[in-house]
Amino acid sequence: MLFSSAHFVFLFLPVVLLLHLVLPHRARNLWLLAASLFFYAWGEEVLVVVMLLSITGNWLLGLWIERARQRQRSARGALIGSVVLNLGLLVFFKYADWLWSILGYLLVACGLVESTPAPLASWLPQDSGWRAVFLTPEDNLRLPIGISFFTFQAWSYVIDVYRRDTQVQRNWFDFGLYVSLFPQLIAGPIVRYTDVAREILARAVSVTGFASGARRFVIGLGKKMLVANPVAEAADGIFAVPVGELTTPVAWCGALCYAIQIYFDFSAYSDMAIGMGRMLGFEFLENFRHPYVARSVTEFWRRWHISLSTWFRDYVYIPLGGSRIRPARTYLNLVTVFFLCGLWHGASFNFVVWGLFHGAFLVLERIVGGTDAERPGWVERAARGWLPVPVARALQSGAAHAYLLVTVVVGWVFFRAADLETAWGYLRAMGGLQTGLPEVHHVDLWVDARIGLAILAGVVGSIDWLPRVQRWYRALDEARHGVVKLTAGLAGEVLLVLVFVGAAFELAAGSYNPFIYFRF
Repeated sequence: MLFSSAHFVFLFLPVVLLLHLVLPHRARNLWLLAASLFFYAWGEEVLVVVMLLSITGNWLLGLWIERARQRQRSARGALIGSVVLNLGLLVFFKYADWLWSILGYLLVACGLVESTPAPLASWLPQDSGWRAVFLTPEDNLRLPIGISFFTFQAWSYVIDVYRRDTQVQRNWFDFGLYVSLFPQLIAGPIVRYTDVAREILARAVSVTGFASGARRFVIGLGKKMLVANPVAEAADGIFAVPVGELTTPVAWCGALCYAIQIYFDFSAYSDMAIGMGRMLGFEFLENFRHPYVARSVTEFWRRWHISLSTWFRDYVYIPLGGSRIRPARTYLNLVTVFFLCGLWHGASFNFVVWGLFHGAFLVLERIVGGTDAERPGWVERAARGWLPVPVARALQSGAAHAYLLVTVVVGWVFFRAADLETAWGYLRAMGGLQTGLPEVHHVDLWVDARIGLAILAGVVGSIDWLPRVQRWYRALDEARHGVVKLTAGLAGEVLLVLVFVGAAFELAAGSYNPFIYFRF
């Protein structure tokens, strides 16, 4: 079940919210747990057992750590068990087919076997009922949706208990709610137990919080239905063209459309999750802060998928030594983290290259000192001699933004392309090295007025003007600016209603509505 589906918006969510409001406090967690398991089982059916296994295993590991400390024994075995359990689930369901194919290729290349071994699926009998449970129609292992999110979430709990950063949760049902809570289950953000432990035990739903959550949900739904989905039509259409037939303008159009799609799609799910969390009494941390306004790749990762980048920072980068060691080791740590970050997104060399690509730029920025936003860049230093300081700073800011956008958009090609060969061909087309004919493939084939308007909305929405408007609105004095504040408030509510109506029409029309997180 997807957030951007009619039965979720108009049936599942209203029923869950209504019963959550009227049930006594002690019954709310059980109701949300049941609703979350139903939500997940709607699409995954039997594979909900995988999530239940993750919940139970990590819950028992937390109890193991507590019991070991009470007896003044080492809890290191529980920590090792968490690595085995959580990595084991990820490797088996997400990476087994990929790793098996790599092993087969290496065996053939080394001359140890004449042909690649049979796929893992062949080990199951043809008439086995397990094939329908664990295999796709293409005989690949089925990937439980959201496994990377709920695995990292449960794993962080065990690590935090081991580090004494949080108290152990003795109630299986409350811990199960933490892992399976439906707003952030399939597309994040990755929520730390320390951030919601108090709200799981006792929370209150206020009128103000519920209204704020409803607004945030509508914003996310609008971003998904009115911006991400229309530009996805153009992006998917262009990336489906054989790379040898692409022209440079079409290739850039596809890459830019995908950059808008993935940001508005991903941040939309986070907005809806945060909004639903508020309506249920939870306060999830922000996951995106207008990443495309960044002026470096380092800053981009402080704004993009914040819950994932902080997870890798706290559980991988800092334990490896972080920035407290000599520069060469720090650079290696950065590359290692982003190699793992790329691999987290999917079992593909494309994701590995994408992660290493970003890691390389982070190292480069540390070497040249380009991550300090307060330090004058080389463009500003060069221009100060013959231009006023404000103009020189504006040039530096513009150059930094251009560098970031080009870098990120080029990286998205590896993320979106079907394989590395396609990615390299697409980049050659972007660089004008392909021989596509403009009269055969041109931008107008994919970008009509509706999609063009969505692209414009995506560009405008990527700028951080809305937080500034909100700060201006909150700063208005009721006594001196009462009429202005009332008018601005009403205009904002009317705009939200129009966004919801537009999104509802898109839902009713059954318009193009892709789900891009099936690999996560």
